[in-house]
Amino acid sequence: MLDVDTQISTVRRQQGRRTLEAGEARVQTISQVYDTGIEDLWDVVTNPERIARWFLPVEGELKEGGRYQLIGNAGGTINRCDPPSGYSATWEFADQVSWIEVRLTPEGDSTRFELEHVAHVADEWWDQFGPGATGVGWDGALYGLANHLADPSTAPDPASMATWHETPEGKSFYRQASDAWVQASIADGTDPEAARAAGERTFGFYTGQAA
Repeated sequence: MLDVDTQISTVRRQQGRRTLEAGEARVQTISQVYDTGIEDLWDVVTNPERIARWFLPVEGELKEGGRYQLIGNAGGTINRCDPPSGYSATWEFADQVSWIEVRLTPEGDSTRFELEHVAHVADEWWDQFGPGATGVGWDGALYGLANHLADPSTAPDPASMATWHETPEGKSFYRQASDAWVQASIADGTDPEAARAAGERTFGFYTGQAA
């Protein structure tokens, strides 16, 4: 797997807010530049066989208007598909509906992958975990994507991944990702002490340790 420190440092994270018809929503944006062309990156993020190699197995109709289901995780409807520039979809998990948008942008010979996640979040949940609850999960996805592009012939081993959070590398990843989202939360106006406390709870959640 790629170096954790390098991966964390090359990802951009931003926390913000947006007013929707149903009220204020939280907006998380995460992005990374990958050393591949936009057509290849589009295939990586839309081809079911390749998605399973860096994220999760997926079923359904991966086309505009189609329904998808990530095995053991979220499902939803693909609202817009604009190859090779991006797509948008609902993100339906645990009886909650939020929205994601993926944008691919050429940067020289490389391509930036950017994901925006918009969600109405209950205040008590936000106070407990802050943006790290979902943000750290997206960090994991981008790390998986980076590892896949570094060696497209390999696929993650489920048994190893199930215990990766217990390894020094896994703990370092979740520590640094949690701290990075703490900084994004503070930049969005969260009280620093509250943001750090939420970050500790997030780290404990992902590593199985008491925060």
